[in-house]
Amino acid sequence: MQKRLMTCLYWFLASQFMLGAVTKYWPGDTIFSSAYSVKFIEWGYPSWMRFVVGALEGIAAILLVIPDRRTRFLGSTMLMFVLTGAATTHIINHDPAAESWAAPTHLVIMGILALANWPTDWRDLLRAPAVRSGIAAPATSASVPKSVPAA
Repeated sequence: MQKRLMTCLYWFLASQFMLGAVTKYWPGDTIFSSAYSVKFIEWGYPSWMRFVVGALEGIAAILLVIPDRRTRFLGSTMLMFVLTGAATTHIINHDPAAESWAAPTHLVIMGILALANWPTDWRDLLRAPAVRSGIAAPATSASVPKSVPAA
């Protein structure tokens, strides 16, 4: 039950960020707000920066729905960087709370998900996924238990 609930949460968040990515590429006003090409200029960024942010949001949304701790960690961490920039932008530009509550809220959620999917070893992020076959991996000195002499 808990695993299904978490899967639904990941899909819900991914759909929000995928919708956000699509609206960054939308040329005009959206049903949510004015055109991002205009908003990014008002915030002090070049208009093309919306494509970069939209691409990062879209890639991170895909990473969130892949049922692997490593990809979910990378997706939530990527979104933490994007959301830190969004929250900072809203603060610097004195945007009203009604327009800027989503970025810090999602930032906290992504921080929790990043911690929940934190790799046991940072090198796990760089390793290729283990191939699951019926053949056992060869034993190494680290995986062989040492015998304890009897007292």
